[in-house]
Amino acid sequence: MDPRSTADPASSSTSTHSTTTTSPTPTPSPSSLRKRVLSIDTSSRDSRGSPGRERESKARQEEEEEESVMASAAASEAERERDVEAAVPVPMSPAGRLFRETNFNCYIVAVIGLGARVDVAAARAGLEATLVRHPRFCSVQVSDEASKRAKPRWVRTTVNLDDHLIFPELDPTATSASPDQVIEDYMSTLSTQPMDHSRPLWELHVLDFPTSEAAATVAVRMHHSLGDGRRRPGEAAGAAAGAGAAGRASVRTPGIVALAAWAWSYLVLALHTLVDVACFVATSLFLRDARTPLMGTEGVEFRRKRFVHCTLSLDDVKLVKNAMKCTVNDVLVGVTSAALSRYYFRKENDTNSEKRTRRKHIRVRSALLVNIRKTPGLHVLAEMMNSNKNNVARWGNLIGYIVLPFRIAMFHDPLEYIRQGKRTVDRKKSSLEAIFTYWSGNLIVKLFGIKTAAALCHGMLANTTLSFSSMVGPAEKVEFYGHPIEYIAPSVYGHPHALTVHYQSYMNIIKLVLAVDDAQFPDAHQLLDDFAESLRLIRQAASTKS
Repeated sequence: MDPRSTADPASSSTSTHSTTTTSPTPTPSPSSLRKRVLSIDTSSRDSRGSPGRERESKARQEEEEEESVMASAAASEAERERDVEAAVPVPMSPAGRLFRETNFNCYIVAVIGLGARVDVAAARAGLEATLVRHPRFCSVQVSDEASKRAKPRWVRTTVNLDDHLIFPELDPTATSASPDQVIEDYMSTLSTQPMDHSRPLWELHVLDFPTSEAAATVAVRMHHSLGDGRRRPGEAAGAAAGAGAAGRASVRTPGIVALAAWAWSYLVLALHTLVDVACFVATSLFLRDARTPLMGTEGVEFRRKRFVHCTLSLDDVKLVKNAMKCTVNDVLVGVTSAALSRYYFRKENDTNSEKRTRRKHIRVRSALLVNIRKTPGLHVLAEMMNSNKNNVARWGNLIGYIVLPFRIAMFHDPLEYIRQGKRTVDRKKSSLEAIFTYWSGNLIVKLFGIKTAAALCHGMLANTTLSFSSMVGPAEKVEFYGHPIEYIAPSVYGHPHALTVHYQSYMNIIKLVLAVDDAQFPDAHQLLDDFAESLRLIRQAASTKS
């Protein structure tokens, strides 16, 4: 069991405080009364009319509302308890078990900016109807300590929402003067706080004050194992088959040339996969990136992280994409390479200018998680949250890894970073590396156990420089239980990297989120500026080209 997972978050600095809600409707749980927020004094009322009769009528009304709420809550609680009793324990997936290991204890965090102040009652009702009823979010991880061969399982439990809704006590002066900094510092503190594994491993932190980008903020933290479930038979096989679809499609065209092209495509696919697999295995065991200011040191997975983010224009990225006839991911890889190069050479120039002159071309590598399972749409995900329906879609990912290289170099033409990025991505597309790592990971778990698999995975990450990912978000505005969402900034911590780069699109923007070792990157905001400046220069060059 993770040594950081024994404390109760409620006992930390993020504990709740005693206030009352804007609504007079009470909740049945005493603990919820301790966690109410958005305090408004309603004791001062209009003195006109009959105050005694009005108070008596109001008291009867409140008593009736309280009885109604108590009855509704009791019925909902009874229904949940019936669901718990009827539920059968589910074995954890290999990926879920991997994320439980001490040196690979990963958590997902997401800062969500809202366009309105938080309506706590609406948020509670929405969570009760959806997330609290989802099998993963109302289950705990249970292991049979008496048996060494016993596998951990998901066991349903009754969720007390007040254990998962956190209303931190923050300095009002600081939230007024520097709200963005307060949220950044608070999220950084979360990376050092353990979670109570006797409860479902998720939290929702309500930061109900305006910032430069939103009227209020909610922060989600959950254990990474919640995102990895069981697969349906044939899912991974279908993904593997799909990887070679382009090659097989050419068979339909008659002729020797088409047959030769088909055979060549499979030969290239096999060759690239063989090379990538050999490189992946070597990286897991001994092949290490050169030491640079970007690479973490031993024990970085246990240290405090800082999460910083900025907004990039999706239209700018698409302009470059169209001018260079590539994909959005090609552009993001190229921008990342340009930004890391700017940062690297500035740091090296500060310490050793001669070294910068000698080392003009450096290659660093990133570990890239790939979900080889087809991702369902938002409407399907919404249906998944309804536990009363037998949905076709299933929760969880099929996670494979690939090693993605980045070129650290100073190019006179900014568009050369995009050309390099496109070549890199195209090369990785013609490989089954992600599928191989997914299946081999499962095989290693079965043959040698989760400890061996975790050691190999940790070695692969520790021998590379950074983590990199990009996700496509909603193209239209969405809501969080009635609250319009202004931005979504997700990230992850607990893995052995000092730098994680994540891109998240939403409507016409892309949120760039960096998770950095707080001590190693005191200039994290300057690194953010390097990304923004790199995109600006690349866009400017693309505009001239087009």
